[in-house]
Amino acid sequence: MFEKLKINGKLLKELDYGAIIISIVIVLFGAINIYSATRLKYGTSYLKLQVAWLFIGLGLLYVILLFDYSIILNHAGLIYWSSIVFLLINDIFGSVANGARSWISIGSRGIQPSEFAKIGMIIMLAKKLEDMEGNINDVKNFFILCFYAILPMSLIVIQPDMGMTMVSFFIVLGIFYAAGLNSKVILWGLGALVVLIAVIWNSPLMAPYWKVRLTTFLNPEADELGAGLQLISSMTGIGSGGILGKGFLKGTQIAGGFVPEAHTDFIFAVVGEEWGMIGAIALLIIYAVLIIKFIKITVNSKDLFGAILCTGVISTYIFSIVQNIGMTIGIMPITGITLPLMSYGGSSILTNFMSIGLVLNVGMRKKKINF
Repeated sequence: MFEKLKINGKLLKELDYGAIIISIVIVLFGAINIYSATRLKYGTSYLKLQVAWLFIGLGLLYVILLFDYSIILNHAGLIYWSSIVFLLINDIFGSVANGARSWISIGSRGIQPSEFAKIGMIIMLAKKLEDMEGNINDVKNFFILCFYAILPMSLIVIQPDMGMTMVSFFIVLGIFYAAGLNSKVILWGLGALVVLIAVIWNSPLMAPYWKVRLTTFLNPEADELGAGLQLISSMTGIGSGGILGKGFLKGTQIAGGFVPEAHTDFIFAVVGEEWGMIGAIALLIIYAVLIIKFIKITVNSKDLFGAILCTGVISTYIFSIVQNIGMTIGIMPITGITLPLMSYGGSSILTNFMSIGLVLNVGMRKKKINF
């Protein structure tokens, strides 16, 4: 029985341990910043929870590595449609937080179905492209792929969770671009997106709360004691950190509670204030190394399904990092996008490790192993 829970030694030789170590380092660095942001009010509670999510995430990663990713290909439909049902349940019975019905409450905790749905979407698009032998420019194939992308995104828009909608869109864009979609179609798609945004913006789906939240970054000083307070406090904290930072546990903006959601969406503000520009650059370099490792695995994948899986994960990381950091320094709209592996949150940590597991699985099995 226990033999089934062991990974073959020849496969382990192909495993990128560096990617796992980097991921753990980012989570632990995030955990101490989460502690700094929450210690005065919650003590070590959030720190302990984040470390617990880390161990659970590593357990999930190991389970994913046990099985050849071709098994995931064979069960792509089940995974995708389960995530759709999960989203439907959320849209009907989910809890409202920050103006969006994005969570299903389980006791005192919550699960964010959209985090898992984006993985389901990546898997389904990868399977369909494999079935189509990569022929994305066939009109019928293109519209089939669009259907599987639009369905979960529509259910996320309804919540409305604009941040996750943006992440999902850029996942699809990255996959379509990597699959070789005609550049003219991509441009037409971007044009259609602008029209869609205009329609949603002027529809009942877009509550005034979200309009203010998404446009505050353009002029936060216009409401510096209201909607602009979070961003102004974040930029003040990051700017005051200077080159070397104020030091661990010495951030005044963070300790004073002037940055709401500092342990989740605005975790980068903690990094900027306490660790300074050096700490922020070091974090970005670590992220870059991790993404480069993912790209190498993508390039060396033995099949299209594996390559598209990796592309979807890479797209998720790149956009989430740019968007999250951008919103904390005032150059991107404020959304609920977490900083991968850094921000507090069970759903976020677990799906990040599931994604990493998928990429490492592809890397482990890039060639046939002879037993």
